[in-house]
Amino acid sequence: MTTASPDRRPTAAVFAVTLALSLVGCAAAPTASTDFWAGFRDHPHGYLAKDEAPNAAAFLPPPPAEGSLRAQDDIAAYRATRALEHSPRWAQARADNEIETPEAPRIFDEALGIRFTPEQMPTLTHLLGRMLGDLETIQTPAKRGFTRPRPFVAEPAATCIAPEPWLAASGSYPSGHAALGWAWALVLTEMAPDRADALLARGLAYGESRAICGVHYPSDVEAGRIVGAALVARLKADPAFQADFAVAARELTKARQASR
Repeated sequence: MTTASPDRRPTAAVFAVTLALSLVGCAAAPTASTDFWAGFRDHPHGYLAKDEAPNAAAFLPPPPAEGSLRAQDDIAAYRATRALEHSPRWAQARADNEIETPEAPRIFDEALGIRFTPEQMPTLTHLLGRMLGDLETIQTPAKRGFTRPRPFVAEPAATCIAPEPWLAASGSYPSGHAALGWAWALVLTEMAPDRADALLARGLAYGESRAICGVHYPSDVEAGRIVGAALVARLKADPAFQADFAVAARELTKARQASR
């Protein structure tokens, strides 16, 4: 082993600069762990405290009144879409039921032009996952306050999934899937603006799958998109979300460049 000569040894000033640069590098590194969650029970919490989040019950209009023209349109759409059973669109609606696991954002694979791989994009994965936690905070007062029965509860018919008891007991208005699908589409569009058309179209289709599946009415889906837009608007003012957004955007850009 050789020893550096006195005139080549680092000085105290060089040590200080090296330390400062290393700290800057640490600050810019992703903070998310690659230890992902399994489902809803161990799902990450959102960015917003309850008293910081919008309240969907306060800004959403009520669901269509029973017997109104809009309510009649909702029922007609529900009945008409039962004819899609066994079709490819029905199968897509079933697949779009996935919302809780780290792999859920793979619904945007085709729109992004890459395969969404959580291990390659840990910060982005956690950011999108945490948005579900914030959605629950925002939409729960509306679901519990309006307590609109789901279509298959009001009028039993085929659905693309086997509804569990908790689903039948939960409010239909607004649609949480439509809200999160639209929110995810908005966030990803900001990160990949060149893919905007495809991302936004997929976000809309993800919400429409809920009406095709028979677990929501079209008006539930439309209200969900309002909630999703409100979620993104509020998160953009949150410092922690913005810090993760910057890292997540770099992860996505790197993944897209690597796939070319």
